Amino acid sequence: MARPRKCRRVCHAPLSQGFVPTGEEMPGQEIILTVDEYEALRLIDREGLSQEECGLRMAVARTTVQQIYAQARKKLADMLVEGRPLRIAGGDVLLCDGAPGAGQCGGCFREAFQSITTKGDHTMRIAVTYENGCIFQHFGHTEQFKLYDVQEGKILSSQVVDTNGSGHGALAGVLSALGVDALICGGIGGGARTALEASGIKLYGGVSGQADQAVEALLSGKLEFNPDVMCSHHEEHHGSDHHCGEHGCGEHHCGH
Repeated sequence: MARPRKCRRVCHAPLSQGFVPTGEEMPGQEIILTVDEYEALRLIDREGLSQEECGLRMAVARTTVQQIYAQARKKLADMLVEGRPLRIAGGDVLLCDGAPGAGQCGGCFREAFQSITTKGDHTMRIAVTYENGCIFQHFGHTEQFKLYDVQEGKILSSQVVDTNGSGHGALAGVLSALGVDALICGGIGGGARTALEASGIKLYGGVSGQADQAVEALLSGKLEFNPDVMCSHHEEHHGSDHHCGEHGCGEHHCGH
């Protein structure tokens, strides 16, 4: 029995459905570029992502991206050299519906975050998983981030934003869309760590206590964190004996 193909995540549908060459001669046989091949070209050639980063966006392995990308480039070459029409259609894809948490690209979140202060060119933006003044201890379940804009080691401003129901890997897209440079959190899973790394976001995990104090400690070079912190917690395995960082995922208390 053939193994079912995994759907490739696509941020949005192509703006054009095809292209036709100009000239006096009749065009040759039509070339079909699938939507996932189009997405690989968009992410790698236009957005400048690596194949690994592209795989994270499309929710497939890097080796799969290599195959998709190679096929797409070959089709583009045939179209240009042989002067054949191109149509973009088909493929096993999961199209982002624009809802928060639907994808990891960040595009779904930009409209929702229009009210957020724009980050300056020379500003560092730090995000903290946030709940009632404390560092929330499970990254994938955080309902809020507190953002701190920093210049020359001093906090210029701070603001609290909702995650709009996003969770786990999709939160990396939220942070990327917000222009975050560094994240302070408690427990965090391996998939989310990888997504943050691909987005260029520095991780300070395994931190507990007051959010404001943690940021001040980071800026002064005194933040105590665990660079190897991991959290394998998932909702269906939430037990009372499980801990992320130093506190339980379900309820936690931060010291003063």
